Amino acid sequence: MKYLLLLVSVLVISSCAQQAPREIKQYSIDEFYKNTRMFGGVFSDDESKLLVSSDETGIFNVFEINIEDGSRRAMTNSTDESLFAQDYVPGTDNIIYSADIGGNEIDHIYLKTADGAVTDLTPGEKEKASFDGWSRDKQYMYFSSNKRDPQFFDLYKMKIDDWNPELIYQNNDGNDLSSWSDDETFFALTKTITTSSNELWLENRKTGEKFMISNPQKPGSYGPAGFSDDSDYFYYLTDEDKEFVYLKELNLKTKESKVIYETDWDVMYSYLSRNEKYRVIAINEDGKNTLKIIDNVSGKEVDFPDLSDGDVTSVAISDSEKKMRLSVGSSKAPSNIYIYNFESKKLNKLSETLNPEINPDDLVNSEVIRYESFDGVEIPAIYYKPHNATKANPVPALVWVHGGPGGQSRRGYFSLIQYLVNNGYAVLAVNNRGSSGYGKTFYKMDDRNHGDKDLKDCIAGKEWLAAQDYIDKGKIGIIGGSYGGYMTMAAMAFTPEEFEVGVNIFGVTNWLRTLKSIPPYWESFREALYEELGDPYSQDSVRLRAISPLFHTENIVNPVMVLQGANDPRVLQIESDEIVEGIRKNNIPVEYVIFDDEGHGFVKKENEIRGYSQVLEFLDKYLKGKNLN
Repeated sequence: MKYLLLLVSVLVISSCAQQAPREIKQYSIDEFYKNTRMFGGVFSDDESKLLVSSDETGIFNVFEINIEDGSRRAMTNSTDESLFAQDYVPGTDNIIYSADIGGNEIDHIYLKTADGAVTDLTPGEKEKASFDGWSRDKQYMYFSSNKRDPQFFDLYKMKIDDWNPELIYQNNDGNDLSSWSDDETFFALTKTITTSSNELWLENRKTGEKFMISNPQKPGSYGPAGFSDDSDYFYYLTDEDKEFVYLKELNLKTKESKVIYETDWDVMYSYLSRNEKYRVIAINEDGKNTLKIIDNVSGKEVDFPDLSDGDVTSVAISDSEKKMRLSVGSSKAPSNIYIYNFESKKLNKLSETLNPEINPDDLVNSEVIRYESFDGVEIPAIYYKPHNATKANPVPALVWVHGGPGGQSRRGYFSLIQYLVNNGYAVLAVNNRGSSGYGKTFYKMDDRNHGDKDLKDCIAGKEWLAAQDYIDKGKIGIIGGSYGGYMTMAAMAFTPEEFEVGVNIFGVTNWLRTLKSIPPYWESFREALYEELGDPYSQDSVRLRAISPLFHTENIVNPVMVLQGANDPRVLQIESDEIVEGIRKNNIPVEYVIFDDEGHGFVKKENEIRGYSQVLEFLDKYLKGKNLN
């Protein structure tokens, strides 16, 4: 919910300036979904190839990219379930991938050998497992699994020649094990206290000693960032005593710590290359990641080609430390794979994920704007203005709300947003209070305030839109997925006159049911969710019922569309069934689309095409076409 899962501040005065509309091509939903989503990218042993996940076949499969010429080869050919690349098996041409069934989030780890044979390495029927990398000598595969206890994840390893699991760390206390030293001596454990604070411990498996790194007197966020190769140092991210997350180093012998890097934005992640020649630091700078690579020998920052317009979503440095894979996207193009050569200092693009039939000049760059909410709090937002929007040609608009709570609208590419903008809708993706990336004070502002102050931030976003003279003030709707779907339904039920339509994409509508039906593998996070949202088994249930749109459907007076995955383990289908039934009793138009083979979000292109084309049809009928009959 609050994740993890994470824009230099500018007031976009220029977005209000009048420009003559220019002719652009309008693209179909099919053309937008001929784009390719591609992520990951781990190096082969000889560093001549990359293993990636790509949905170019319609669902995700595993592909191999030749670094020399960019050619791709399919390593899997699934037609029903999405398969996600994890890594090559060291010293072989075999691969590891993961998959669930129909979006149920019960992920298994699979081995596929060069001769095509596939083995489920974690075959328990209800076992949820995740790949955690290789031992330093590359003889063992690490993985986490809840097969012993559905609520807790233990750490195992398998020798790659026999694949028999060996328990390394048994998690009896419900903590999260997220990092360990190469010699398997030290284990970093986190215990969630609230959605904005946790404890961080180190446990010495040999001596049994536990050392608390977090300071109980100074609550904050603490997260492991790895160990040094010699196991003498531990690195971690924290916002202790500060607004933003920064990087620290702990000397495991002296227990002394020092700051390694900090800035006025959150450090998203940091790690050392295999032989510690380089340190990677990614910074969440106003909705997109910027990257710093530090040469640990010289202490200087590596000067590589400018990626100022790109959002660096992930990075991997090869074992030889001669090459670096970067995944870089923008608001006008899905993430692409690049290879940077540290010796030649050349950056090569290995993929082209935007459909070549789409002219990127017909798409719009996102802009960062800020506006004041009802109480003076400044709200950041990502704004998309259609090319054809002018005072003489005012356009309808949508307030977009991200998932979470605690997520963040970012400057990366999303086909649905560009599709809507291409069809003449302005989109304001708000980062209401409670969003991540803007400091811990802002992050905690929505605690026990859901459906109230965060909703008022969205209404203030609507008012910002209405103040632009190229926006049709009578045609502003709200849309969002997951928590954003909740905000959509809260807006329609609690402030029924504010938004002309609402589009709810697998959104929470009954907090009592959602919080009671948390999957067992979320056990370590359950109390933190209750702390932020309320305990459904306590007096909090009164407030949770009051903020649940399901119990207030009689207030809804404007058209609503609901999209739902039948296999969603987080927002159960019954929630959407019931709220649709409640709205229909009002004789209000409501359109309901169920996807039998999806969970909490879309992974299949055919479903996105079907669902999002219907979203546009709904908006064209009930928002853009309003008052035309």
